[in-house]
Amino acid sequence: MTVNSDRLSAQQIAQAVAGGKLSAIDATEAALARIAKHDTVLNSFTDITADRARAKARAVDAAIAAGQNTGPLAGVPFAVKNLFDVKGLATRAGSKINRDLAPAPRDATLIERMEAQGAVLVGALNMGEYAYDFTGENVHDGPSRNPHDPTRMTGGSSGGSGSAVGGALVPIALGSDTNGSIRVPSSFCGVFGLKPTYGRLSRARSFPFVASLDHLGPFARNVGDLALAYDAMQGPDADDAACTTRPIEPATPLLAQGIDGLRIAVAGGYFQKNVFPEAVEAVARIAKAMNASKTVEIPEAARARAAAYVITTTEGASLHLDRLRKRPNDFDPAVRDRLIAGAMVPAPLVDRAQKFRRWYRAKVLELFKSVDVIIAPTTPCIAPKLGQVNFNLDGVELPVRANIGIHTQPISFIGLPVVAVPVPLEPMPIGVQIIAAPWREDIALRVAHALERMGAAAAPAPRGL
Repeated sequence: MTVNSDRLSAQQIAQAVAGGKLSAIDATEAALARIAKHDTVLNSFTDITADRARAKARAVDAAIAAGQNTGPLAGVPFAVKNLFDVKGLATRAGSKINRDLAPAPRDATLIERMEAQGAVLVGALNMGEYAYDFTGENVHDGPSRNPHDPTRMTGGSSGGSGSAVGGALVPIALGSDTNGSIRVPSSFCGVFGLKPTYGRLSRARSFPFVASLDHLGPFARNVGDLALAYDAMQGPDADDAACTTRPIEPATPLLAQGIDGLRIAVAGGYFQKNVFPEAVEAVARIAKAMNASKTVEIPEAARARAAAYVITTTEGASLHLDRLRKRPNDFDPAVRDRLIAGAMVPAPLVDRAQKFRRWYRAKVLELFKSVDVIIAPTTPCIAPKLGQVNFNLDGVELPVRANIGIHTQPISFIGLPVVAVPVPLEPMPIGVQIIAAPWREDIALRVAHALERMGAAAAPAPRGL
């Protein structure tokens, strides 16, 4: 039997494979065929691991034939941002320089965990250089393209992940989020994305950007698939010092609980400024669906964004100093110049940013004593055109690249869990953040699931694919 990968969810594929109605190799071949057909337009992938995928799919089929339990992701194709170590591939991290690295000797922990549950890795995905990007435009590999309008950005830095899922090339992809790099592509590409609590999922054997801000997480076209991938990847990991030792807390069984009794509020002040009308409409639709009339003020969010910039640029610069000295001309000039600037930030300013971070976290956590979920825009606008340099935000001409993450940075700055949900507006979708208290991914996913069932949030079908 052959399956068209844009017609079945990860859950449907896994159920069909486990039930003998579909083989894992057929599901894999269908995904590889769709990638071959459509990625010439989307440019989501930088590497296709076809031989590996076929071998894994055949192993899944053999295990099922032998009566073994292959896991809840049996035969499900997935792909990963190319900053995840993939055994046998150099870990590019979107750069030219890293292509000279030796092939990775082992997969990233999250790939191992996905495959332990039966999933099939089909490739690595395009991304912004060294994850320092909000646009999805890579100067070395070309831009990933938006599945709803290929003339528009995917967002970054996990642009290939958003494009691959939004374009239905794979039902699940993994990405990273430092300042918004899962949530922004989710918004622009019209898919669901989860940035978990800082430390919830292992980052072992992934290329870092800012160690104190980096998160890894999944993209999917529905909340059930998102929760399924999240559950598969949970668990302590001695190979990542920042990874929590908290026990696995499955979210999938909780989705059906609904939202009765949850206290839901809309972020006011800062989060209602610097937005285009489509972002205002998206938040209003979600708030109406949730019957959320309360507004809360997240204190000093603008200052939090500024502090996030300071920490991002200084930690990022520290990581890349040797490469900046030895191979400056092999960087994307925009990335190189920001890293060089970060290397020159005075230490007292970094110290102030870190002290403020502790204060800000305590203030925001106070809010969660009176609310369970906060709703906020993900991006200020729908996906800009590829190559667009500036936009007019609240009457001020501002650079696009630096301001796409204006509403995501104050949240990731303190590691809160967020589900980005797509609102299917015309002509393009746009995302809304469902923000919960630390370690309450389950609540954010429950709210997202309820919104999906109501039809307020949905991943629109890719256009022309």
